[in-house]
Amino acid sequence: MTTFIYNDLHFKLEARDGSWDLGIERSGTTAYAGVGLFPGASSAEAETKAKALARTIFPVGVKCVGPDVAHPNTIGDLKIVGPDVAHPNFIYWNKDSVSCPRER
Repeated sequence: MTTFIYNDLHFKLEARDGSWDLGIERSGTTAYAGVGLFPGASSAEAETKAKALARTIFPVGVKCVGPDVAHPNTIGDLKIVGPDVAHPNFIYWNKDSVSCPRER
């Protein structure tokens, strides 16, 4: 079993029947992000692929949603432009966590 932390989540990678299971540990329980992953991969390969998968599933960044100017809400003659949730932008940064640094 291999463990790693990404985006303040504790991941656990376990070998099972020639493939790998990727779990997320929280409050003493494990939720699985994927089972039967990377069949035939070595431990080092599986860890590299699991970290890439974790970065894809749980990206660190800020979601910026722009206005949907095609469908404004109207109140009288006032048009209110709400967010365009169908076309969000995502700003990534090179950091593995959203937490503030811990003071010692």
